[in-house]
Amino acid sequence: MIKQYIPLLNWIGKYQRTDFKSDLSAGITVAVMLVPQAMAYAMLAGLPPIMGLYASTIPLFVYALFGTSRQLAVGPVAIVSIMTAAGVGAIAESGSDAYITYAIALALMVGIIQFAMGMARFGFLVNFLSHPVISGFTSAAALIIGFSQLKHLMGVDIQRTHLIHEILLNAWDNVSDVNLITLSIGLVSIVTLIAIKKWKPLFPGALVVVILSTLTVWFFDLHAHGVKIVGDVPAGLPLPSLPLFDWEMASTLLPTAIAISMVSFMESISVAKAIARKNKYGIEANQELIGLGLANIVASLFKGYPITGGFSRTAVNNQAGAKTNLASIITASMIIIVLLLLTPLFYYLPKAVLAAIIMTAVYTLIDFDEVKHLYKVKRSDLALLAITFFATLSLGIEEGIMLGVGASLLWFVITTTRPHSAVLGRLPGTKIYRNLKNHPEAETDDGILVLRVDAQFYFGNVNFLKEFINKEISHSQNTPKVVIIEASSINQLDSSADSSLQEIKEDLDNRGIDIFFANVKGPVMEVMHRSGFDNKLGADHFFIDLHSAILQAKTRVNTIS
Repeated sequence: MIKQYIPLLNWIGKYQRTDFKSDLSAGITVAVMLVPQAMAYAMLAGLPPIMGLYASTIPLFVYALFGTSRQLAVGPVAIVSIMTAAGVGAIAESGSDAYITYAIALALMVGIIQFAMGMARFGFLVNFLSHPVISGFTSAAALIIGFSQLKHLMGVDIQRTHLIHEILLNAWDNVSDVNLITLSIGLVSIVTLIAIKKWKPLFPGALVVVILSTLTVWFFDLHAHGVKIVGDVPAGLPLPSLPLFDWEMASTLLPTAIAISMVSFMESISVAKAIARKNKYGIEANQELIGLGLANIVASLFKGYPITGGFSRTAVNNQAGAKTNLASIITASMIIIVLLLLTPLFYYLPKAVLAAIIMTAVYTLIDFDEVKHLYKVKRSDLALLAITFFATLSLGIEEGIMLGVGASLLWFVITTTRPHSAVLGRLPGTKIYRNLKNHPEAETDDGILVLRVDAQFYFGNVNFLKEFINKEISHSQNTPKVVIIEASSINQLDSSADSSLQEIKEDLDNRGIDIFFANVKGPVMEVMHRSGFDNKLGADHFFIDLHSAILQAKTRVNTIS
C-alpha cells in the first residue's frame, strides 16, 4: 500500500549501478540549465531571482519521492510564472513584501488543491482543458511573456500589464529612453542563445551567456552606465516556516490558484506521458497530482512560489540520459550547493540577460504546428484555439483560459445536443450498413427506415431525436412501415430520454409505424427495463445486430402489405 503513494520505493530496490552515471550526468546538466532559468522565471513572476532557486531545491526532493515520472524536471516554468504575476499583481505591488507573501501563499494553495484532487482521484478534471485550448493559451502566454521582458531588454521602466497591446504601446512611448548598452547585451545574448541551441541543443547556452555577460558588466563597470543588475543575492537556504495566510487572502487568490493548479498539471502530465511512452513505462495521473501538490506545499515552506514540470528541462533531462528520479535529487543538490557557496557570483548578472533567456525559452511554446494540424484535421478545434489565443492576448491570462474552457464546454454541449446522425443502407453483397451520404451505392429496403444517432441520449438532445425521426420519415418517398434505431453509438440513456422514447413510440403507433432497436448496449437496456419500456415495446422489437432487425422488418412489411 505504501508503494502506491511513494513510487520511489518501486524502483529504488532495483536500482542499477550502471544507471548512476546517466542520472548523475542528467542531474548536473539540468542543474546548469535550471540555475539561470529559475532566476529568470522568478523575475518574470515579479519576484526576487533568489526565490526561483529556493523553489528548485527541497521541492525537487519531494517530487522525486512521490512523483511517478522518472524524467520530469520540476521547478519554476514560464507559464506558471506569468500566471503568478497576473494573479498576485492584481492585488499587490510587484516586488513589495506583500507581493512576495501572496506569491508564497499561492504556492501553498496550489499545492493543497493539487494534493486534494489527487487524493480524491480527480485527475480526470484536467480533461476539461482540451488540447486546442491549452495550445491557444500557451501560444498567447508565450507572446505576453516575451513582450513583458521588453522593459528589461530595453533598460526602461514600463508600466506592468499583461495585455500585449498595452505592453507594446508603453514600450513605444519609452523608446527614446532606451539604454543602448543594455539593449546590446540583451540582443547579443538572444543571438548567442539561438546559435548555441542550433549548434548543440544540449549545450548549456544560458550558463554561457550568464557567465560572459556577468564578466563583461564587472570588467567594464557597465552597471555604472545604467545597466541594471541582479545585485546582492542572499546566500544559503531559508529555514522552513509556514507562510502568512488568512481567509481573505485565500478568497482573493483562489481563482488564480485553481487556474494554476489545472494549467500547471496539464503541462506537467502532458510532457511526463510523452517521455514515459518513449521509455516504456506508465504515468499515474492522480499520483502525479499528489506529487506536484506536495512539492508546491514544500515550496511555500521554503519561500518558493508555484512550480510544475517543464517542457524544455524535461526534454533535456531525458536526452541527457536520466533513468530515475535520482537525477532530480542530484539537480536539487547542485542548486543547494549554488545557494550555499556561489550566490556572490550573481551580483553583476544583468537583468537583460535573464530577459533574453526567458524570451528565447518561451518562443518554443508558440505552437505553429498545432494550428496547421487543426486546419487540416478539425477546424472547429482550430476555432477554440483561436478564441483562447485572442482572448488571452486581449483580456488577460486568467480570463483567456476561462473563456477558452467555457467555449470548449459550450461546443461540447452544442455537439451533444445536435449530434451526428445518419440514414443507413446496406453495402451491395454484404451485411454491412453505412451512411447513405458517404456511400450512395448502399441499398435500402422499401418500407424500412434505418437510423443511427452517434451520441448518448439525454435530456439535452431528446427533441433532436424526435425531429430527426420525423424529418427522415417526411423525406422518404413512401411512408415507412418500420423505423429501426441502430443504437450501438448510444452509450447512456437518462430518464428524460427514456420518457421521450415512450412518446416517440406512441406517436409512431398512431401513424401505423413500428419501431425496432438493434445493438442496444447493456447500460441502456437496463434503463429501458427499469422503466418498463422494453415490456411496452416487446422483446421481439430488440435485436442483437442490425441485419437481424432488417430481416424481421422485411417480414413485418410483407405481412402488412
